[in-house]
Amino acid sequence: MTTLLLTRHGHVEGINPERFRGRAELPLTELGVHQAQAVARRIAATWQPAAIYTSPMSRCIATGQEIARVCGADTTVLEELNDLDYGDWQGQTHEEVRVHSPDSFDLWHRAPHLHRFPGGESLQDLVARIAEALRFALRRHSSDTVVFVGHNSGNRALLLTLLDQPLSAYWRLAQDPCCINEAEIIDGRIKVLRVNETAHLPPYFA
Repeated sequence: MTTLLLTRHGHVEGINPERFRGRAELPLTELGVHQAQAVARRIAATWQPAAIYTSPMSRCIATGQEIARVCGADTTVLEELNDLDYGDWQGQTHEEVRVHSPDSFDLWHRAPHLHRFPGGESLQDLVARIAEALRFALRRHSSDTVVFVGHNSGNRALLLTLLDQPLSAYWRLAQDPCCINEAEIIDGRIKVLRVNETAHLPPYFA
């Protein structure tokens, strides 16, 4: 059985007010570092991960390194865990995009499975990448616990895959910084045990 622990990186600038961050390199804030330390302690207290895989973005690498430091496991970058490519929208606030591209912005929130970011990816592209990361982990860790450190969008896409839900349900899932999701996978049978658990984060870090 493979146990997959899925977490999101810690807090960065651009979460509030919300900005299309995507492939922009953003360091963890002080709050984000505290969140990463908290999720690391939570994982170490409950599981024994054999490996930690992170997005190539530095905010995910830094979060993964905190987990590795406490758990004593190695970290490896997986390109497939990278954030959604927002193309021309990257770096802009949601309000800016709402003003200059109201129809596209509305489509993204009303029917995300029908939207492609101008110059960037669609959710279908993201799911294909994330599924390949999952297949890699299942091949390499058939009887291990592994940690994925990813992004809000990628985590939602992976959870929809694990739950066998359509991409149109994208907005029904929440992924807070340094949350924990847990799934058990054995012989292709998937059981999702936790989604967006944040009890390990003190209230002032949530």
